[in-house]
Amino acid sequence: MCGRFALISPTEQLAETFQLNTAELSAMPPSVPRYNIAPTQPVTAVRLNQSGERELTFFHWGLIPSWSKDMKFGSRLINARSETVAEKPSFRTAFKRRRCIIPADGFFEWQKTDSGKQPMYIHAADKTPFAFAGLWEFWTSPDGDAIQSCTILTTEPNELMAQIHNRMPVILEPEDFQDWLEPGPNPTDAFHLFRSYPAHKMAAYPVSTIVNNPRNETPACIDRLQ
Repeated sequence: MCGRFALISPTEQLAETFQLNTAELSAMPPSVPRYNIAPTQPVTAVRLNQSGERELTFFHWGLIPSWSKDMKFGSRLINARSETVAEKPSFRTAFKRRRCIIPADGFFEWQKTDSGKQPMYIHAADKTPFAFAGLWEFWTSPDGDAIQSCTILTTEPNELMAQIHNRMPVILEPEDFQDWLEPGPNPTDAFHLFRSYPAHKMAAYPVSTIVNNPRNETPACIDRLQ
């Protein structure tokens, strides 16, 4: 499960990390730090444009299949299990044709303790942005409104995450970005990317329960508890 994350890196850093088509970045609104991104909110994503170049865009978080009758269906599809993504009707078309990367400086997970669920913030040990493997889809409402939405893939936890939760996002290495974004004739060739991210490249610490409320969107959401 990955149900909440943060993105505080400026657009310029994302452009460098993901080797974006910088000519289009000037047309984007200025980046605003996001400390508590929740399902159904807009999320920043990287995809290939029609020219095959990487571009930065925004998706509704919660994938809405093209055949869905209403957009509420997407609130149940914020994550997709990587083990079955090629088979599930909700995801298999996007897996074949529409992949994306969702940048995140860190994500939240809730660890069960004797005193209740403790929110934990998980980030890269070197403080660089994570690259979550994602899928995106088109959906047109009965009124004709076009919505582009996305989901984040999950996999088995590494040694660090296993102490916190039984799932974790699929996190891509830089050398895997293009293989993920550009599906080949056999989409399942990407299955080797669904491995657990190395635990030694990650760090985690407890944060305040203010993150439990998605309306709280402040730097305090990622402050380490003393």
